[in-house]
Amino acid sequence: MDSIITAELDYLARWGHFLFGITWIGLLYYFNFIQGEYFKEAEGDAKVDAFSKLVPRALWWFRWAAMFTFITGCVLLAKRGAAASPDIIVGAVLGTLMFLNVWLIIWPNQRVVIASNQAIAGGGEADPAAASAAPKAALASRTNTLFSIPMLYFMGSSAHLVTAPGMLGPNSTAIIACLVVVGVLELNSIFGKQGPMATVRGVIVSGFALTAILYVLLKML
Repeated sequence: MDSIITAELDYLARWGHFLFGITWIGLLYYFNFIQGEYFKEAEGDAKVDAFSKLVPRALWWFRWAAMFTFITGCVLLAKRGAAASPDIIVGAVLGTLMFLNVWLIIWPNQRVVIASNQAIAGGGEADPAAASAAPKAALASRTNTLFSIPMLYFMGSSAHLVTAPGMLGPNSTAIIACLVVVGVLELNSIFGKQGPMATVRGVIVSGFALTAILYVLLKML
């Protein structure tokens, strides 16, 4: 009976991880591929209205989906312990950085932008801080889109394509190399620029390129 209950709880955590993750990544792609491109063409009044009414609702689902994806992922990772494969370690680090970007960069800066637009909608003045907050949120969001492509690849390969189980052994060097690459990109999300990620095409191509680089490092070192 205990084993049945454990199996049920394990599956519930997996189901929740998939459900919340789909919601999170779906909204991430909506923000980057649809909403962001719309804002580039929208008139001023339309942008103010969208930031005042639409964006806060979308960000509510976005940030809480990220939170529960992270929590259920931690539950699953804790169950695997030392048996975690190199693939899941890289995928989990990418997912964790994405979660932190949501709550520590994207949401705080978007909150400034939303409040500024709501003030304008109410007949007030724009918050000068919104001018610098918007690019910070956009860069972190682009970085999350970049990370999402290899993150999803390695989450899947950890169960269906893994070639070397466990954290230790010859793959330790490969894991460290992957984490260095990811760390440099994360630093860019805080202090750098969008670069090739400024366009939808650019961030998609960059995401697949990053996946290939991490794959080569993880499988060949």
